[in-house]
Amino acid sequence: MVNKYYDLATSFYEYGWGESFHFAHRWSGESLRESIKRHEHFLALQLGLKPGMKVLDVGCGIGGPLREISRFSSTSVIGLNNNDYQITRGKELNRLAGVSGTCDFIKADFMKMPFDDNTFDAVYAIEATCHAPDPVGCYKEIYRVLKPGQCFAVYEWCITDHYDPNNATHKRIKDEIELGNGLPDIRSTRQCLQAVKDAGFEVVWDKDLAEDSPLPWYLPLDPSRFSLSSFRLTSVGRMVTRTMVKALEYIGLAPQGSERVSNFLEKAAEGLVEGGKKEIFTPMYFFLVRKPLTE
Repeated sequence: MVNKYYDLATSFYEYGWGESFHFAHRWSGESLRESIKRHEHFLALQLGLKPGMKVLDVGCGIGGPLREISRFSSTSVIGLNNNDYQITRGKELNRLAGVSGTCDFIKADFMKMPFDDNTFDAVYAIEATCHAPDPVGCYKEIYRVLKPGQCFAVYEWCITDHYDPNNATHKRIKDEIELGNGLPDIRSTRQCLQAVKDAGFEVVWDKDLAEDSPLPWYLPLDPSRFSLSSFRLTSVGRMVTRTMVKALEYIGLAPQGSERVSNFLEKAAEGLVEGGKKEIFTPMYFFLVRKPLTE
């Protein structure tokens, strides 16, 4: 399901969002692009990355974050991805950025990684492990390939303590987010933290970074807002995109199903904005955990 979803959605993501497919904590006066870079730098600093370290990006997309983090920290970063289209696109972007020597991709499932035990100096995941069918199994694989004493940092998509499973509106919003983003059942922050503990990690600290973001993380998707810098994401920009995609598909320049995917992502955006406004969903539950030196 995840693979098929990203085959269809990747070009729309890159067109509307850029090379880094994630949200970010954002200061007033800060552009979306600046906030995304800072969000990535924050991970690198929390992990204590130093020149020469070997780092793993779990579920790396087309590699926007791994290129940024590699350049920022002078490290070598391998991106793990199970989608052929995204890997092909990511390698081309690596070549264009001149980072092919320090950044690379491996095609694999993050539930069964093709690496030896104790391979990496640091591991991170940005809004990716929410796709794992079994969080404990996923975190155990990360634990296995991480060197003892080293850290794993993650931004997780989660439902918050404000979510009420008996509230029909809350349930509809959760369903829209899952369906529109190719997700299994979204886990709570408490479930994710317990899962990483069950995998063997020691928790250094955790926090929902959306709670104190001066600008709401969902602002770029909010149709009530207009922005020239993020025009493609506004209601007007999305209407233009829909019209353009429909026309391109009609004349055969866009693949069959493109209009349907565009509409699919529109619905997903609506669910994310509503979930953010009601504070029942966060895309940036952060935790930093460490693999013990001795087991």
